[in-house]
Amino acid sequence: MRSTTNSPVVSIAYHSGYGHTVVLAEAVRDGAAQAGAVAHLIRVDEITEEQWSVLDGSDAIIFGSPTYMGTASGAFHAFAEATSKRFLSGAWRDKLAAGFTNSGSKSGDKLHTLQFFTVLAAQLGMLWIGLDLPPGWNTSQASENDLNRLGFSLGAAAQSPADLGAEAVHKADIATAEHLGRRVAHIAAKFVAGQAAAA
Repeated sequence: MRSTTNSPVVSIAYHSGYGHTVVLAEAVRDGAAQAGAVAHLIRVDEITEEQWSVLDGSDAIIFGSPTYMGTASGAFHAFAEATSKRFLSGAWRDKLAAGFTNSGSKSGDKLHTLQFFTVLAAQLGMLWIGLDLPPGWNTSQASENDLNRLGFSLGAAAQSPADLGAEAVHKADIATAEHLGRRVAHIAAKFVAGQAAAA
């Protein structure tokens, strides 16, 4: 499924329980596409064999899940367990990886979900990409509209009121997710170019 051009292939493997996380997944996809990547959205609780093949052919895979009870959703955990075939074969070794999550609370133990993603990536032999943004909204002159307003480094983190729908996802969190997609696509493009030069 690799692109026949020099464009990197970036897939977003995500689960969304109440619609908030899919908004972020779409923003990650949009950011990756803006940076020139061929971007695919793959909902892991509905994944098909064809979509597994898309993941196998991707240069980068970005994991996304809501944070429920301090970790990724049950549906995402089921997907993670299903990657064991890729673990055994080494199929995802040296692919790039990144992640994003959402919860109803500003902390909500989202860091644990991002750490879960990094351990999954490490077990699969993947290379993790952090957010590369300074923390926002951390001075009296700062704003809740800053990028990375919640101050995470390991990945993109968002907070959405639990009693509101997808329309309540904060615009700054959407912009932060777009940034993550662009960052992964830019780095993946360098990897693709390096692989082509070494061939």
